[in-house]
Amino acid sequence: MPVVDTHQHLWDLTRFRLPWLQGAGPLNRSYVTRDYLEAARGLNIVKAVYMEVDVAPEQHVAEAEHLIELCRSGAGPTVAAVIGGRPASEGFRDYIARFKGNAYIKGVRQVLHGAPRGLCLEPRFVQGVRALGELGMSYDLCMRPGELGDGLKLVEQCPDTRFIVDHCGNADPKAFRPDGPKSHDPDPWRRDMAALAKAKGTICKISGIVASAPKGWTPDDLAPIINHCLDSFGPDRVVFGGDWPVCTAGATLAQWVEALKVVIRNRPEPDQRKLLHDNAVRFYGLA
Repeated sequence: MPVVDTHQHLWDLTRFRLPWLQGAGPLNRSYVTRDYLEAARGLNIVKAVYMEVDVAPEQHVAEAEHLIELCRSGAGPTVAAVIGGRPASEGFRDYIARFKGNAYIKGVRQVLHGAPRGLCLEPRFVQGVRALGELGMSYDLCMRPGELGDGLKLVEQCPDTRFIVDHCGNADPKAFRPDGPKSHDPDPWRRDMAALAKAKGTICKISGIVASAPKGWTPDDLAPIINHCLDSFGPDRVVFGGDWPVCTAGATLAQWVEALKVVIRNRPEPDQRKLLHDNAVRFYGLA
């Protein structure tokens, strides 16, 4: 079955500065297309959508231009990109407008779990996200599980913008173990994800959770999160994301893909194909 990876990270530290990598251990080196191809060997990943990597803000334009060239080159599976941006910044509208109609730039993300709570509800942030909808672009919601309610309020204020809930709402698999540490309460997460699923224009990215899985994890540790997301959003509004190389904190890309296939193996084959391939092609308008 062909796979579209909607969450591919790449960074070349000879070209870009990623301040968050300081102290990040094995991640603090370059990860480029040839490394991704090695990690993805045998997985039949036919296309990939680049996900921004929190470069220094002054390099946002350079990041976007680099990805446009990479997509054009056909040198790897990367065919589209979600770029970095700061929706609340004064120049955001002008910044993103330069990519209007670009076939390769699909949306923007600013990771919110490192930002002050409530940032996404500030008027200028809301205006910036609305501007994405006006340009036909999407916004990726990546926030702490306890703040998903704020994400829903943002979605409700931006009816013309499409949203992707990254990493299953950043649920922590350890929190779903009966004897596991509770980094967050699973019940509010379940309610908030179900509420986001009811909002028009939202989809869920099945990604990320393996990076925080407990030592010695099995697919059963991931299943409660994956199944709740699939059941809440339905087969037509879910996409797969590899989150490589960040996923390597808990698993190789191949281990993550195989674990997901174990969890979904009893679902209808057409639904599996939608998750792994078809929905991403449709949502991102991939050729």
